[in-house]
Amino acid sequence: MASVAQFLRSKASQTVWSTQASASVYDAIAIMAHRQVGALIVAHEGRIAGIVTERDYARKVVLMDRSSRNTPVRDIMSTAVRYVSPEQTTEECMALMTGHRIRYLPVITVGEVIAMVSIGDLIKNQMSEQENTIRRLEHYIHGDSLQATHGRFQAGRRQI
Repeated sequence: MASVAQFLRSKASQTVWSTQASASVYDAIAIMAHRQVGALIVAHEGRIAGIVTERDYARKVVLMDRSSRNTPVRDIMSTAVRYVSPEQTTEECMALMTGHRIRYLPVITVGEVIAMVSIGDLIKNQMSEQENTIRRLEHYIHGDSLQATHGRFQAGRRQI
């Protein structure tokens, strides 16, 4: 499995969107909708205070019949922020996410959030890795490799 740093190089965007703990939930959801993301880092006095997700909104605002315009993000955000470092593997990310039933992981290095990884990103990456493996195996089985093996080309080409 690839490291988070390797995975991030292939990710289209590494922009991390955030909001303030004092912002309204409505404003946070508007940012998520505009930026087409499902989670925001929540900051307070220049530090990470938590993470707010669409799931937090659904469960802690909609189902509790709160007003998103009058509820501050700090009232619904998750404060136990799980995170990973660039050196960790994508496999470790998947294990952490499934083990804690979370969908988003900030990537933090030297106290700074440098990216956000979603379960969707990781699944897409895993599917791509599996497709590449299948393609390589098919080429191997069909002898499409152009590498010489034991003095012969593969795929029944003539001996040298």
